Amino acid sequence: MKRFLTSLCSVVFAVCVMAQNSYDQNAPFGFCTRSSRTAATSTYDITGGGCYTYPIPNDFTGKVVVLKSNGQDMKGTIQNTIKNGENKIIIFDGTDGDFYVSSNVGITASNKTLLGINNARIRTTWNVTDEIKAALDAAGVPSMSTTSGGGTLPNGQHVGEEAEYNTRKIIMQMTGDNSESYRNSGVLTLSGCQNIIIRNITFIGPGSIDVGGSDLISSLNGAKNIWVDHCAFMDGMDGNFDITQKADFHTVSWCTFSYTDHSYMHQNTNLVGSSDSETIGYLNTTFAFNWWGTGCVQRMPMARVGKIHMLNNYFSSTKASNCINPRKNSEFLIEGNYFDVGVKRYYGENSATAVTWKNSNYIAEGSIPSSKGNTVTVPYNYTVAPYSDVPETVKQYAGATLFTQTPSEIRSLNSFSISQINPNPTIYNLAGQKVNKNYKGIVIMNGKKELIK
Repeated sequence: MKRFLTSLCSVVFAVCVMAQNSYDQNAPFGFCTRSSRTAATSTYDITGGGCYTYPIPNDFTGKVVVLKSNGQDMKGTIQNTIKNGENKIIIFDGTDGDFYVSSNVGITASNKTLLGINNARIRTTWNVTDEIKAALDAAGVPSMSTTSGGGTLPNGQHVGEEAEYNTRKIIMQMTGDNSESYRNSGVLTLSGCQNIIIRNITFIGPGSIDVGGSDLISSLNGAKNIWVDHCAFMDGMDGNFDITQKADFHTVSWCTFSYTDHSYMHQNTNLVGSSDSETIGYLNTTFAFNWWGTGCVQRMPMARVGKIHMLNNYFSSTKASNCINPRKNSEFLIEGNYFDVGVKRYYGENSATAVTWKNSNYIAEGSIPSSKGNTVTVPYNYTVAPYSDVPETVKQYAGATLFTQTPSEIRSLNSFSISQINPNPTIYNLAGQKVNKNYKGIVIMNGKKELIK
């Protein structure tokens, strides 16, 4: 195991096990491994910071940094840690509680891996409260237009939609914050970076609300070759994970998307392409083995321009008004997905270039829609799991389910570090017998088993 305790020249890592299933490659795949939307020979070796597993292997030579929560706003700490060019692997250790951020942490550096262990959760400091929701209800905001109307706010900003205008005005009146700083309540913004891996982290937003605010994660400004795997997204203010503005070559795999009672309106979870004027040729994205669940209403995903591969995803949200939504200039390949009972409005298309629905999909309350245009293909190899396996497999393994700590924590320490902590430890071999301290074996330290390698 990797060693980096400064005072002892060794590292301490919890021995962990990884959730296993036959469909999870546990490696980058799909569009994140490409540099062309059509040519199979145009590959990209996505490595993140050089390692995306945990524990970190002995032969890894990059710098690893472990962060723990201090219970306060950690935006600056997280941002500076990622910005430092020497830091390749950033491990978020949830042992001391959730990581709070006051606004989006900007990532502009490339070649980074962000790993979560011990139930790592990053969340916003601001939240939609019951008092705010009650005020919006009293004003009749849910029945207001989300496409027209509006006005000029007290801070001089003009808003073109009636619901957003009144929502923002009411919150300004309640908080006295004319700067509307709360609208920046997101977690990560990937901007112009490349070769980023994010795994096994839960992201928690303030609750969805129609204020034109931040996404939980945004990938934009040409960010490319991004793999987001085994993460959980909950209660994003605007979107849970949006990919826009020439961002390209993303794979989103084994992730969950949901909303709780914190959310009020605009449960629009995944947008790919922010407008019909998006530049053609970008936004190519693979969505595989994801779960759109409780509270999701629209955009699962809604996409423009890109080539979108929907592979073996699970849809269970009974509130859905539009799940898969191909829009202008997009191409969709849809196969092996499972739409459960209660998901009645599962598809809507508008001005897409081509959509290919395969017979491998299952729709409990409907039929497979007609395809459109030329057959859509993707430039990489893959296997389609039977749709019958999708619900249970995705429900069991999607989300932040990797790197689960064993019930009895075992840490790797060498003999030197043991002697520094306790010069006369009682050491046992693997058979449970006491042995001389020059032997390798197990020592009980502070009530825990320590493995001497």
